[in-house]
Amino acid sequence: MGDFLAAVTNKYSGIFLSGPGAVRMEHMVVRWVADLVGYPAGAGGHVASGGSIATLAAVAAARDGVGLGGADYAGAAVYLTDQAHLCVEKALRIAGMKEVPVRRVPVNGRHRMRPDALAEAIGADRARGLRPWLVVATAGTTDTGAVDPLDAIADVADRERCWLHVDAAYGGFFLLTGHGRALLRGLGRSDSAVLDPHKSLFLPWGAGVVAVRDAARLAGAHPTLPGAARARPGAIPCCCSTARGATSRISSRSAGCSCPGRRGPGLRGGSPARSLDRHLPLGAARRRPGVRRPAQPGDRGRGRRDGRVFLSSTTLGGRFTLRLAALTAGTHRRHVDLALRVLAEQVAALGH
Repeated sequence: MGDFLAAVTNKYSGIFLSGPGAVRMEHMVVRWVADLVGYPAGAGGHVASGGSIATLAAVAAARDGVGLGGADYAGAAVYLTDQAHLCVEKALRIAGMKEVPVRRVPVNGRHRMRPDALAEAIGADRARGLRPWLVVATAGTTDTGAVDPLDAIADVADRERCWLHVDAAYGGFFLLTGHGRALLRGLGRSDSAVLDPHKSLFLPWGAGVVAVRDAARLAGAHPTLPGAARARPGAIPCCCSTARGATSRISSRSAGCSCPGRRGPGLRGGSPARSLDRHLPLGAARRRPGVRRPAQPGDRGRGRRDGRVFLSSTTLGGRFTLRLAALTAGTHRRHVDLALRVLAEQVAALGH
C-alpha cells in the first residue's frame, strides 16, 4: 500500500520543498533504524534500493570520514572474512578504491570472525607500514546466518582507530527480539551499518537502509545539489517540525537525486517482532539419519526438480554445500521439515 501511494502521488523526494511528506517519512524511518541500532542523535542515513547500494554509501562515508585520498589507497588495508557479502568489495571498486589491500580475517568453527586474528592482521600491516582503516563485520551472513562477535571486534577497531562497518542486512532487525539483542550486542558501537527491510522486516523488494553514526560523514561523501535545486539561503522549509534533520534534503546524504525517499512510505509498516521470534528457531535445522554424504552440485538440481522446495547453494570450507534460507514471511516449521524430508528422500534414491 505504501508503494502504491508513493507511485500514484509521484512526489520528488530528493529535497524537502518539493516533497515534504516523503522527506519527513524517510527521516523518521532512518531515525527509527538509528535508534534501534543504538546510534546517537547526530546519526543520519537514507533509504537506498537495497543493501548493495547502501553499502556503497557507507564505504564512501568511511573513505572520506578517515580522510583517504587516491594516493593513499595502495597502502590502506581493509579487513573482512570470507563470509562477507560480495557487495563490500564491489563497493570498494566502484568508489575508486580497487587498489586497497583486502585482508581475509580467519573465522572460527562457526564461521564467525576471530577478533584475535583481526588484531594480529592489523598489527602485521602496521609493521609493514600500511594504514589499516576499515573493518567490516557481518551480522547475519548469507551463507550460514553467522553473526560476528561485534563487541570484541569493536574493541579492536576502537583501539586501532579503524572505521567499523557492520553489514546487518540480514540480521539487523532481529534487534526487535530479545535473543537478537543479545546476539547483536555491540552493533551500536559501529560507525556505520546497513539493514535491509526487504529481508527481516518482510517488506517488498527494493529497500536498504544505511545509517551512519555521524551524519556529517555521510553528507561529506555526497555533495549537495547545485543551482536551482538548492534551498534558498535563509529559507525555513518547515514550520511544524522540530525533529533534528527532519527537513534536510535526502539528496545531500545519498548518491541519487531523483530516487531517494521514493520507498519511504513503503516502510511505514508495523513491527514484526512476533514473526521474527517465530523465525529464529527455523535456522536450527535438525539432523536427519542417513544424510551424511557431502553435497554435490547435482543434489541441488534433484531437489529443485522435485518441485516441493527450492534450495540454493554455496561453498563452505572448500566444499559445495546446500543452503536453505528460512527468512521469508511465509516460511514455517512445516516447510523446514518438508525440505529435510525431501533431502532424505533424495539421498535414499541415490542408494548410498
